[in-house]
Amino acid sequence: MRSFAARVATCAVAAVCVAGAVAPAAVADPPPGVVPAATDLVGVGAVLTEGFMNQTSAEYNAAAPAGQPRLYGWDAKGSSPIVPKDGATSIVRPNGSGYGFRALAESTSATVDYARSARTPLPGDPTGYSFLPFAKDAVTWAAKSGGNAPSNLTTAQLKGIYECTITNWAQIGGVNAVIKPFLPQRGADVSIALLKVLGGGVAVTPGLCVNFSDIQFENRGTDPLLDDVNVVIPYSVGIYIDQAYKGHRTPEVSPGPLRVRSVDGIPPVVLSPGRQVINPSLLTSPYGRQLWHIVRTAELNGSDAHAEALVGVFGPKGWICLRPASIEARGFSPIPDCGVAVDI
Repeated sequence: MRSFAARVATCAVAAVCVAGAVAPAAVADPPPGVVPAATDLVGVGAVLTEGFMNQTSAEYNAAAPAGQPRLYGWDAKGSSPIVPKDGATSIVRPNGSGYGFRALAESTSATVDYARSARTPLPGDPTGYSFLPFAKDAVTWAAKSGGNAPSNLTTAQLKGIYECTITNWAQIGGVNAVIKPFLPQRGADVSIALLKVLGGGVAVTPGLCVNFSDIQFENRGTDPLLDDVNVVIPYSVGIYIDQAYKGHRTPEVSPGPLRVRSVDGIPPVVLSPGRQVINPSLLTSPYGRQLWHIVRTAELNGSDAHAEALVGVFGPKGWICLRPASIEARGFSPIPDCGVAVDI
């Protein structure tokens, strides 16, 4: 049996070696009329990286030789239940990192092959899984352009806002107006990430002043409730860059009137001519977070075509890791240890 380390030293899948393919348009869910084959690689999970994976899937499939497994993903939101691939068990559409991992753990490769994740391995996670990192993101807070929020908040001030001990801008040097802190729906990855940072690694419990029941989509500023001069809401910096600067926005999916703000004096975005990236100082702070794809360790380390396909997409010399420019083109930051498995 060839080891994972041995196989990543070569071009594991023919499509990895294909260069110069024209990038097709990305699609949400498998394209209309396409039913992924039982041998295809199909994923579910975090909304945060579904845009990146939709684009990656379209480009990978356009370059893959005939007969090679294709790559598909199901978005976090949409009609439910879903049948992820031909002959698969019907499942509730997973919405978020935790639900995606659960779907992976409760199925086999006949149904789901990988999970998109914006969270690291946690104590109590089921064992036998490999977390394969591919990029970094950072979380910050956003507020309406021209509103009452300042350009910067400290971690202590954000913590006070979400614990409802700071409820008026006048308490932190602003105007006399009631702060309106929002969180997206319960369990949203961006909410979990911010609350954990504010609690020093253990998520703070939002106070009664926090509204999280009415915002159904994370990292979108288009909800009318957010068009308010006193709103504060967590936002992915990578997604903000993708929407605001990389052209991946629609009337429904965009920052709307929101602008990401500095935290602890660190601006979230570094701008230079023709290039917009997450501030490296924010990436290395507690607000930075690793992005992952989770697969079954036994399948990754196998010696069959399925293992070769997994390595050829997610491994250190796989399709994703060999294309750092594609990662940056969706707002995220490439990493040097891309594809190096963390096994649990």
